[in-house]
Amino acid sequence: MSSRVPNVLSIAGSDPSGGAGIQADLKTFAALGVYGCAVLTALTAQNTVEVSAVLPVPADFLRRQLEAVFTDVRVGAVKIGMLGAADAVRAVAAVLRVYRPAFVVLDPVLRATTGAPLLDTDALVALRDELLPLVTVVTPNADEAGALLGIAAPRSVAEARAAASLLVARGVGAALVTGGHLADAEASVDVLHDGRVVRELRVPRVPSAGIHGTGCTLSSAVAALLARGRELPQACAEAQQFVAASITRGADLRVGRGVGPVHQLGELWARAARGIA
Repeated sequence: MSSRVPNVLSIAGSDPSGGAGIQADLKTFAALGVYGCAVLTALTAQNTVEVSAVLPVPADFLRRQLEAVFTDVRVGAVKIGMLGAADAVRAVAAVLRVYRPAFVVLDPVLRATTGAPLLDTDALVALRDELLPLVTVVTPNADEAGALLGIAAPRSVAEARAAASLLVARGVGAALVTGGHLADAEASVDVLHDGRVVRELRVPRVPSAGIHGTGCTLSSAVAALLARGRELPQACAEAQQFVAASITRGADLRVGRGVGPVHQLGELWARAARGIA
C-alpha cells in the first residue's frame, strides 16, 4: 500500500459531549491512521443523557462546505452520518454526483443513542431515493434497516441476513446490518451483503454501558480502512473489531451521568502511557 496518508471526510452532526457525530469520527480517523476532514450538517445541544436541541446547517452552506473540501482535498473516502432534513440529503447527493469519491459509507442515523429523533420522514424518503444509490456500503442497525425497508426491524441473525439482501436488491451497493440489537447473547453479529455474498462477522459481545457512538465509530472505521486499501469484507471485519475494543476501553472513561461513550483512542493512549513510563 502507498505510504501516503489518505484523507477521509466525515459529513455529520456535532456532539458537544464528544461521544458521537463528527467528534467520534475524527477520533476514529486518528486512531486508524488517516487524515480527517469534517463537514458539519448540524449543531446539537446534547450530552450523555439527552439531545435537547438541534440547529441544522442551511443546505446552501452545507453544499459550500462540501465544495470547499472537494475542490482542494484529495478525498479517499467519505463517511456520512446525521443529515436530519431532506434538503441536506439532496445537497450531499448533488455534490457526490459531481465529485464521485471512490468510497462512500452511509450510517443512516435515525435516532441518537438517547432516543432523540435525528432524521425526519421527508429526509428518510430522500435518503432512500437519492443517496442510497450513490453509496459503497450502508451500515444500519436493526431499527434503521427496518425503517429503510419499511418493514419490522430484524431481531435475529436470519432476519438481518434477509434485510441486508433486501437492501442490496433495492439498489444499494452493499449493506452491513449491525448486530448490537440482535437477539444473540454470546456474540455481536454484523451481517454483510457485499453485492454477491452474505457473510456473518462475529465478535464476542462486550458487557458495557459505554455504547454511545458505536454506529458513528463503525461507519467511520469502515471508511478509514477502505481508504487505506482494505477490501470491503476485511474493512468491515476490522471495523467491527475496532468498535468492540473501543467499547472495552470505554470502561476507562468517566464522562457523564448517562450512556457512556466508546473510547476510540484508548489503544493509542495506552501505547503513549507505556512509552512515557
